[in-house]
Amino acid sequence: MTMTRYLCRIATALMFFGALFGSQAAMAKDWPTQPVRIVLPYPPGGASDVTARLLGMKMSQAWGTTVVIENRPGANGIIANEAAAKSPADGYTILMANLGPNAINPAVYAKLPYDTVKDFAPVILTTIVPLVIVTAADSPVKSLAQLIALAKEKPGQITFGSAGNGAGSHLAGELLAMTTGAKMLHVPYKGDAPAIIDVMGGQLTIALPTALAGVPHIKSGKLRALAVTSPKRIASLPDVPTVNEALGISGYEAVSWGGLMVPTGTPAEVIAKINAETNKALQMPDVKVKLRAQGAEIVGGTPEAFNTFLRAELVKWKHVADVAKVRLD
Repeated sequence: MTMTRYLCRIATALMFFGALFGSQAAMAKDWPTQPVRIVLPYPPGGASDVTARLLGMKMSQAWGTTVVIENRPGANGIIANEAAAKSPADGYTILMANLGPNAINPAVYAKLPYDTVKDFAPVILTTIVPLVIVTAADSPVKSLAQLIALAKEKPGQITFGSAGNGAGSHLAGELLAMTTGAKMLHVPYKGDAPAIIDVMGGQLTIALPTALAGVPHIKSGKLRALAVTSPKRIASLPDVPTVNEALGISGYEAVSWGGLMVPTGTPAEVIAKINAETNKALQMPDVKVKLRAQGAEIVGGTPEAFNTFLRAELVKWKHVADVAKVRLD
């Protein structure tokens, strides 16, 4: 091959890649030019759905395009995550990521059709939702410290209910047991509601529902709140201590959370646009009111901050699942 032909080939290759990257940059600049969909792993009506619809409405207004909310519940969030992971990396598919599917599933399933780290790029952590440790209003257990003392005195006789095997509330209870050295018996339910009913009826010692599910029953006097699982007290229960305060410890935290992710390879400019618009929406007064009514604490921030948070969650919940031997295979 002559030097002239060699240089011609290099020039052609450079022109090709220049055109490719130029078209990607142009696409990112004009994005969105078609409807955007937010895929979430839960049915309509829950906190994640409310969050997605609120943000979708604000995005639609800002971008002048339709934002479709696509509910794809089932299989512990696997269905929705697989669908999002296999979508084109063009910004037109956004995943509403959550604690269970994106931090706990990798710890409790040997094989998944998606990889939280490899298949998705973090965009923004939108909200955290604390859990509340509750017992019946007429229970002799008056404090979390008393509960832990009883669990140590009578190993395996104190029961804690969760929203299901491998649910956030399940692992939050296991983390509490690991942190304190208490031995409690896990009782899985199909959601927070039936667990709460059995706590009120005296069939279950405690449950760990989300604030959204637990606060109304606490306010009505049917449940007693022993502690919240967040690092800070929550606005809807200002007199209820955190686990750390109640036990005089540090480092305990177990919160549900939601955030936006996109398929890996989505242009950075598009990620920046979604991030900026979401941060703006999260600070709007009507959005704040509606999200806080769901028991959510608003977060926001950068993709990098969400990535750091997510990786810490993956490490933490894998450790808890391994120690507690929680598997869903």
